[in-house]
Amino acid sequence: MIKKLLLLALVALPMSVAAQTIKLGHFKSSDVLQGMPEFTQAQNELNKQAQMHDEEYKRITGEYQKTLEEFVNAQDSLPQNIAERRQKELQDMAQKVQEYAQFADQDLSQLQKKLMEPIILKVNNAVKAVGDAEGMTYIFDLSTTTIPYVNDKVSIDLTAAIKSKLGAQ
Repeated sequence: MIKKLLLLALVALPMSVAAQTIKLGHFKSSDVLQGMPEFTQAQNELNKQAQMHDEEYKRITGEYQKTLEEFVNAQDSLPQNIAERRQKELQDMAQKVQEYAQFADQDLSQLQKKLMEPIILKVNNAVKAVGDAEGMTYIFDLSTTTIPYVNDKVSIDLTAAIKSKLGAQ
């Protein structure tokens, strides 16, 4: 009896697997994001903040260069104790320039994360909704996943459907 049940299960297993259809889909998140007004606004805000950091960086490096040039030109005529104090000031200024560059990078990185998290969440929710509506088993993002070949006869390009779901252009 157990052998008959086991044999029946082994015969039925391939049939049940064949009955399940695997639907593959793909999209390009870069195309989706480019069409979203929220993404454009985030990029504009990031660019504005980056420009402000660039201007401040140029200002402090300009001050450093000016102070360095003044020191180099006056170095031979300065008493040793004043020359050493100015060298220390130059070292401090150089460190502040380096610290500001690190701060600016961190600030822009944090701002990008803050601005992009809700946008990415919105895209992911749209992908899930389209996947559910289309009965997809898997959806691959060709912008972030390296897939050397996609057979368009088997995998459905869902980029337009996801853009539509988001109201993106």
